Amino acid sequence: MKKIRRIEPVCPARQERKKVAAYARVSKDTQRLANSVLAQVGYYNALIRNNPEWEYAGVYADCGITGTRILERGEFRRMLADCEAGKIDIILTKSISRFARNTVDLLETVRHLKSLGIEVRFEKEHIHSLSEDGELMLTLLASFAQEESRSISENVKWGIRKRFQSGEIGTANKHILGYRYNEEEKKYIIIPEEARTVRRIFDMYLEGTSLRKIAKTLNEAGIFTVRGCKFSEASLSVMIRNEVYAGDIRRQKCFVEDCIAKNKVKNVGQLPQYYMRDCHEAILDRETWAKVQAEMERRKGRMSDGVGVRKS
Repeated sequence: MKKIRRIEPVCPARQERKKVAAYARVSKDTQRLANSVLAQVGYYNALIRNNPEWEYAGVYADCGITGTRILERGEFRRMLADCEAGKIDIILTKSISRFARNTVDLLETVRHLKSLGIEVRFEKEHIHSLSEDGELMLTLLASFAQEESRSISENVKWGIRKRFQSGEIGTANKHILGYRYNEEEKKYIIIPEEARTVRRIFDMYLEGTSLRKIAKTLNEAGIFTVRGCKFSEASLSVMIRNEVYAGDIRRQKCFVEDCIAKNKVKNVGQLPQYYMRDCHEAILDRETWAKVQAEMERRKGRMSDGVGVRKS
């Protein structure tokens, strides 16, 4: 007699949907680039949600942030934290330069994500980090991206120095005790109440008062710096050396030594400086300014010789 056995239908196991996120970044905080970020966010939102094999895990976007330093990118760090928490399987990004311009940071991040089983897909370069040749291509292309960043930095520096040479003022420090920088007039404008404090500081110094005592006097009187901080001996030392109070501006006192590390160093002869006289209304007359500089040198000499009581 025949034996008949029922064979139940086997449904193929349904694959679990991949949790997909995207990352976008622009390096300057302008309206045009802000619109670019919004367009990227909208594009990735639609792309991920319309794929039935994907589960939407978010879009992370940094605006006005450099690509050479990961630690400064809040959204990027938040995305990495979500990766660590198992919330993401795949990251989509427009290009290598949007993800990171620093080759070392890029490779370290991609390798770490790879160890977590997370893939990064670079659309422009058509690279998937988990593919066999993914890391080799990333190394080569990231090096190009880093050199491009260095080239852009050098071009920007060249433009800035040309403006220095032509006498265009501008300033990186928009707020300084006694002044505010007027963007329309391109010069510092005196703030009368703060200017009185500035003159008081210089007068006290010429009277022989130490910087430490000047700071103590100002703090006890409830007078603060433009940032709302207490005065210190160090901040006053920088202040009384600032030629801006005589109506002048010295440009390129510091410079960025490495565009990747972004380390700013003091210019002590490595690069030329540009001194511009009578750029704006002075708070101090030149005679007072000269006397203060001479007094500083005198006290410095006494300290070097180990003579007398420390006064600066």
